[in-house]
Amino acid sequence: MIQVSKLNKNYGTVQALSSVDVEIEPGRITAVLGPNGAGKTTLIKSILGLVKPDSGVITVDGIRVNGESRYREMIGYMPQLARYPENLTVTEIVDMIRDIRKSASTSEGRSASTRTDSHNSKNRTADKFHAGEKSAGRPENNGKPAEGQVPAHDGSPDLEIWERFGLDSEKDKAFRTLSGGNRQKVSAVLAFLFRPRVLFLDEPTTGLDPVSSSILKDKILAERDRGTTIVLTSHIMSEVQELAEQVVYLLEGEIYFERTVAELLEETGQSTLERAIAVKLGRQPKVTAETGATS
Repeated sequence: MIQVSKLNKNYGTVQALSSVDVEIEPGRITAVLGPNGAGKTTLIKSILGLVKPDSGVITVDGIRVNGESRYREMIGYMPQLARYPENLTVTEIVDMIRDIRKSASTSEGRSASTRTDSHNSKNRTADKFHAGEKSAGRPENNGKPAEGQVPAHDGSPDLEIWERFGLDSEKDKAFRTLSGGNRQKVSAVLAFLFRPRVLFLDEPTTGLDPVSSSILKDKILAERDRGTTIVLTSHIMSEVQELAEQVVYLLEGEIYFERTVAELLEETGQSTLERAIAVKLGRQPKVTAETGATS
């Protein structure tokens, strides 16, 4: 699904990424981990097209990043910190993002005949949109696009996480008045809204209470089961162990190791991912059960 080859990025004299090669497999949850300054954010923003690498190639479902923009239609992104217009209400923000997305997806390839019949076209689009909302949002073809094609959004938003978070009580509040947890909930709604084939989740449970965190994790796992490719960053290793199948660990701008969670636990003989990574980095002594001695 996502292939990164020989990726390099410098910020002045600081090398953020050094010849990074990684492949993110479709339909899995891959965690991109590493200490602060390891290059995680630069790698993810390079894939999103928000940072232009100095060299290297990135493709998403065969579409080259920084070559074409249409790959963005299949991506959802939940940033660590949600920044939206502070004066808008929650409903207005959701409507704004839907309008922007709709405008972007219809601006390319619009024919002259469509423009001359704009009034009828808008009415048909609105009818289709409302019909999609009432149908529980089932996408066409079971959500599976034709091979080699970016799927067109069918107009039905995914509002499941909105309903499970109970955001109706917050919908008319200005974004500036929301708590940190509710801001995070809005960000999650927007990430899932367009039924993306690829999801980038940056510290997704930050600020969420235990119940809301569990709801979001359930949604992430459900989307994985539907075939969505998910890239996750988190400093909470128990969360990564619960959600991710694959770990890509960055250190000083390079891939230090890439393993499945199961492989890491087996290789290190540890029961938790946190301790397994510490052993892998050579920073966690192993303690023998018999004597308590370290090795």
